[in-house]
Amino acid sequence: MPYLAIGLIIILIIFIISGIKIVPQAQVYVVERLGAFRDALPTGPHYVVPLLDKVVKRVSIKEQVVDFKPQPVITKDNVTMQIDTVVFFTVTDAKLFTYGIERPISAIENLSATTLRNIIGELELDATLTSRDVINSKITSILDQATDKWGIKVNRVELKNILPPREIQDAMEKQMKAERERREKILQAEGEKKSQILVAEGEKESKILRAQADKEAEILKAQAEQQALILKADAIRQQKILVAEGEAESIRNVQAALADSIVKLNEADPSQNVIAIKSLEAFAKAADGKATKIIIPSEIQGLAGLATSIKEIASSDTQVQ
Repeated sequence: MPYLAIGLIIILIIFIISGIKIVPQAQVYVVERLGAFRDALPTGPHYVVPLLDKVVKRVSIKEQVVDFKPQPVITKDNVTMQIDTVVFFTVTDAKLFTYGIERPISAIENLSATTLRNIIGELELDATLTSRDVINSKITSILDQATDKWGIKVNRVELKNILPPREIQDAMEKQMKAERERREKILQAEGEKKSQILVAEGEKESKILRAQADKEAEILKAQAEQQALILKADAIRQQKILVAEGEAESIRNVQAALADSIVKLNEADPSQNVIAIKSLEAFAKAADGKATKIIIPSEIQGLAGLATSIKEIASSDTQVQ
């Protein structure tokens, strides 16, 4: 009997412990009771009734990435290509994710493939190759709306690879090669054009600088000649001023000497005989000149009177001696 009680106690303890469930971080446990949904257990410890409750699905709520295999699609201009997509999604409702659809990942793959075919079918090859962002946005929007009822949030869809047929790839490579060669030729032509422009501008600037230098040289030469003429004119003017000042000084000296002689003559009070002699001397000096006509003053027209005067003056001088 005691062994039976101990066994029952042990069984009871095991039964109780088996009902303890600890949900790890970023997961949700979907629990059913007798085959019906009971609860979605979030992170942390929980207790479920053994034999009655059952964890039917462990759902990760972290963002998940699914890489789907390439899908054949046909463009508007009837070019068949292979495109593979990468889908980033997050489970937002564990109950809908569990009971909303049987195989959610397969459903997302098929939905993305059909959506991709519809979008690419409206685009031509060139637009398909250059419109990745537009295609990604359209697929993301359509998948997000379609998966809401499955408890899934589609964050983004990326086109991983776009593989056109081999002949299209060869044609595109040839086109790109021709385009690169064309751009290379354009760049070379532009480079040569710029080089010629730079050379021409350099020659132009050189000629301008030479012309400016010649002009400045001529200006400096003219200014130097003008300055030399000004200095020469100043020198001549100064010379004339000095000569004029010398002549004026000489005239002033002569006038001063005459004035002094007149003053002294007035002070000496000369007689009429002395005045006559001085007049005769002045007449003699005038007669020695180159003049062809001589006007004889009326005072000395009488030669006899002049001789008499000279004799009397001589006699007077002898008596005085």
